[in-house]
Amino acid sequence: MMSPVVIPSIDELLGLRGTHVARLDPEASIGEVSLHPAAAAAIMSLRAEGSRAGLDLRVVSGYRSFARQLQIWNGKARGERTLLDDAENELDATALAPDALVLAILRWSALPGASRHHWGSDFDVVDAAAMPPGVSPGLRVAEYEEGGMFARLGCWLELGLREGTMHGFFRPYQGLGAGVAGEPWHLSYAPVAAYCEAALDVARLRELLAGSGLVLWDAVETSLELLLQRFSLLGADSYPLAFRPLFDRRGSA
Repeated sequence: MMSPVVIPSIDELLGLRGTHVARLDPEASIGEVSLHPAAAAAIMSLRAEGSRAGLDLRVVSGYRSFARQLQIWNGKARGERTLLDDAENELDATALAPDALVLAILRWSALPGASRHHWGSDFDVVDAAAMPPGVSPGLRVAEYEEGGMFARLGCWLELGLREGTMHGFFRPYQGLGAGVAGEPWHLSYAPVAAYCEAALDVARLRELLAGSGLVLWDAVETSLELLLQRFSLLGADSYPLAFRPLFDRRGSA
């Protein structure tokens, strides 16, 4: 078992402050990305292994603030940003009732304050070596399946997950037993994420969302706890076995 790591404060967990993250080495990312230092160190080790396999593992989305997640949420709720169904087909937000729209957004985007990206432990990965010039990753499932430009990366990650050689990383969203769609590009650093999930303060989150200008708040408020259980709180059993005891511990090293 790894030693405990310093975990974010409540405001950091909610994405209100980014003082728990630091900029990742630009050679390890596409664009500017920040991560929790423990996750950043682990991804550099994973990158080294990927390099030996002919992959150029890059992080394209790491820490995300509450304000940024709120912008994403409200954009989808207003029909200003692309909204997808389970099969990644575009939906018309204006044609959905409030409750159905909330569920559609949560299928691919987290509730502000409850996003794992706030923690600095979670991020999205691509293989820069597989990207044709001028092509940007879409973070779509088909890109990681057979015939997709990141299919080799997807297979390599899957093998590492099965063999337990991922330096503490796992895929939190596999499309099984949770409301969130499967995201083969999304990795989570368990030694940090397990502490963060266990420390989530639902009462503080409710207070924050109530005054945030969240579109669809009325629909969210009535079933907030159920939505969190379905879409945000994975529970200990979803983590690699070695890190499940972290759910029963609090504090920092």
